[in-house]
Amino acid sequence: MVNKIEQIIEENRHMYIKWLTDFCEIPSVAAQKRGMTEAVDYLDSLFERALETTPEKLETDGFPVVFAELPGKSDKILSFYNHYDVQPEDPVELWKTPAFQPDIREGKIFARGVADNKGNLIARVAALHAIKQAGEELPVAIKFIFEGEEEIGSLHLPAFARKYADKIRADGNVWEFGYRDADGALQVSLGVKGMLYVELSAQGASSDLHSAQAAIIESPAWKLIWALNSLKGQDEKVLIPGFYDDITPISELDQEMLKHYRFDEEETLNKLALDNFLLDLEGSELKEKHIFEPTCNICGIHSGYAGEGTKTVLPSQAKAKVDFRLVPGQDPDKILKQLRQHLDDQGFTDIGIQVTSAERAARTSPDAAIVEAMLNVVEKHSSTKPNIVPNTPGTGPMYDLCQALGIPSASFGVGNFESNTHAPNENINIEDYIDGIKMAAALVFEFGEKINSKGARYSDSIN
Repeated sequence: MVNKIEQIIEENRHMYIKWLTDFCEIPSVAAQKRGMTEAVDYLDSLFERALETTPEKLETDGFPVVFAELPGKSDKILSFYNHYDVQPEDPVELWKTPAFQPDIREGKIFARGVADNKGNLIARVAALHAIKQAGEELPVAIKFIFEGEEEIGSLHLPAFARKYADKIRADGNVWEFGYRDADGALQVSLGVKGMLYVELSAQGASSDLHSAQAAIIESPAWKLIWALNSLKGQDEKVLIPGFYDDITPISELDQEMLKHYRFDEEETLNKLALDNFLLDLEGSELKEKHIFEPTCNICGIHSGYAGEGTKTVLPSQAKAKVDFRLVPGQDPDKILKQLRQHLDDQGFTDIGIQVTSAERAARTSPDAAIVEAMLNVVEKHSSTKPNIVPNTPGTGPMYDLCQALGIPSASFGVGNFESNTHAPNENINIEDYIDGIKMAAALVFEFGEKINSKGARYSDSIN
């Protein structure tokens, strides 16, 4: 049965590649509100062609969630979460070929969104198409949940998940991302960090002034810099009182997984043209900080004049975008209150805070059926043992869509360590894409075997 499905995938590889490149031609940039309707229309057409079904468009206060369900022979359910929105293509001048004109060269597909996240999305639809073409009955029901706002913080997904909790319930979920390490090993990630993303602002005079006035007029740029400086020390410790208080302690199982998590320090430093990591960390200390510790990062600062040449100006306002990556136990709403209190206590009561996104960290136990099935599939389809990541350092809405509803979730995918996600010349290897289709198809049957042998539905345990 598996060989038959893989043969069908090979026979249809050019069609599956075209499905992906056609999708990547659509500039579905949620941040700029362009191409989103076209992306939904494309998914409508694809589902009708590939799976002979028309997906529902579940409305949110933003862009809709594209939802489809395929029946299986048991009452168990496997869901696939992906997103159809992509990052803006800027800076366009650094792309070798236009971002929304997919180009195939050197065994790779180059396009904005091909790795994050359209490659994984199409691979999973293609996997179900291949199963259907093979005439195989699905061992479990399948649900597709494709949102359109992941790249802008999934602002409306928590409300969506609460409204449609029964509709999206499942016994296991395959999350949206996945990459290969430099040695070719597939990462299997069991969770994500959370996030609090804020914009801090300082206001000065009613308009920009000649810099000669700096002798008597307060500079909002300096005020913002001093406020930012109060957030973190040079030892990388966040200085907000209570910031670390609620972190869930690292368990023995976490420590055991960390030992087996492979992180190629030399390859990473070479790729980034760096001599060392932060604080000169290496080995287990580096991995622990990367995976299990929260962060406070300045994403960008804007104030006054930063163009070519000289302009002597005292800016009237200053803004900084700051993200806090959070770990299990930390509540972004509580961290926000602590941030406000800290700034007030430091004398920065007039520093404004605007929240852009807030998401909890999520992590799945390695003994969940979805994890066991995913690891088995990867081991059968790869010459290199999978690299199990307790949770990726990145962030996504996994908690609201999965763990809050009692749904275990894990991820693997078609990207690689040089996929340049969110950067110019984003790419995936064609063979990784085809392998991703094969593994997604195999996972459906492997998960069916695992979850049916485990008995009770996971979501039943919270009802």
